[in-house]
Amino acid sequence: MRSFILLCTSTLFALTTAHAELIINGQKVVTASTEFQSPAQTQNFQACLSQLRGQALASGVSGNTYDRYTQNLSPDYSVLEKLNYQPEFSTPIWDYLSGLVDDERVQVGLQKLQQHKDVLNRVASAYGVPAETVVAVWGVESNFGQIAGSYPLLQALGTLSCEGRRQGFFRGEFFTTLRLLQRGDVREDQLKGSWAGAFGHTQFMPSTYDELAVDFDGDGRRDLVSSVPDALASTANFLSKRGWQTGQPWGFEVKVPAGTYLGGEGRRNKKSLASWVNRGVLRADGSPLIQGNLTESSQASLMMPAGENGPLFLVFKNFDAIYSYNAAESYALAIAHLSDRLQGKGSFSTAWPTDDAGTSRAERREIQQYLLNKGYDIGNVDGLIGDKTRQAIRQEQMKLGLSPTGRAGQVVLKAFRTENAKFILK
Repeated sequence: MRSFILLCTSTLFALTTAHAELIINGQKVVTASTEFQSPAQTQNFQACLSQLRGQALASGVSGNTYDRYTQNLSPDYSVLEKLNYQPEFSTPIWDYLSGLVDDERVQVGLQKLQQHKDVLNRVASAYGVPAETVVAVWGVESNFGQIAGSYPLLQALGTLSCEGRRQGFFRGEFFTTLRLLQRGDVREDQLKGSWAGAFGHTQFMPSTYDELAVDFDGDGRRDLVSSVPDALASTANFLSKRGWQTGQPWGFEVKVPAGTYLGGEGRRNKKSLASWVNRGVLRADGSPLIQGNLTESSQASLMMPAGENGPLFLVFKNFDAIYSYNAAESYALAIAHLSDRLQGKGSFSTAWPTDDAGTSRAERREIQQYLLNKGYDIGNVDGLIGDKTRQAIRQEQMKLGLSPTGRAGQVVLKAFRTENAKFILK
């Protein structure tokens, strides 16, 4: 979808240690900054917008449209701080997945599958993408439309068009947003999303919206903000256009004979299933690799998201299609795993190589409630681990003689439960 989307989809995660509520990408996105902007800053920003007017018109934005939506636009420099934060690459995989694929999200996903069964059946028929995969994207991207972002897009994209890195990229997204308004696909009041511009139920960037959004409810508008049918169908259309192969798996967990050399393997290094069979690779449950529509010539690569000692996966073209939505293997694995869970499959067979596993959103809320009870000002109990929560965890870890990591993992959860039990027994 987007070469830069990993910054956007991950915004639904940026306040957490794991992409617990997206990206983009992806956090319960904080509202746009209300910090005071100096007259000089505002003046410089307006001067930049004036300079961009010609480029906007050359891209198909009318003068009236450009003037209407930029004349009172103010900058939000808080978005510049987000440019270098990419949780998909900085968060341990077990933390990343534990908050994204938990029992809570699986249960809601199953409800959504039933609630939108008719639409999803039509989507699957039209685009060849299973309902569970489409719903998994929806769940990871915006928690099924509950957390889609609160940054005013014109303000955020306008600021990024004038300041910071990748101004050329963001100018393209800014101009595309104006064209979406011009065509009537969206209204200005609907344009709230991530700091980097992704918005709607499944967090499309404006350029992706322009290219791949579809009108599936037949009202004449491609509305991915308020129309669930449009959003689900557009997501399936995206995956289809990015190479989804109907009837094929994304991949599956495998086990490799002990002592097998795995150097040089990775998602891009695909080999035939016959070659993997010859190396003694089996599915995690011990069954043969080649089943269903797979053949000896089917191409798959070995992915090791936590190294050779963690879960291992053979992944196919469909994993690459999911990966293109947000260029991070951890992100793609979250969607793939959630789609499996929605089909009734279980968790991974091999444990993650850590002595401090990640926590679910319910467990993170438990940690937050403990901290609130201890007097820490960390905000709401929402399962989103932000800076204030991490700082409070560090302080409690030091009091308890634990390493002050600030992680909301199983070790600190167990310690807090022990402390609560001591308090109750007093």
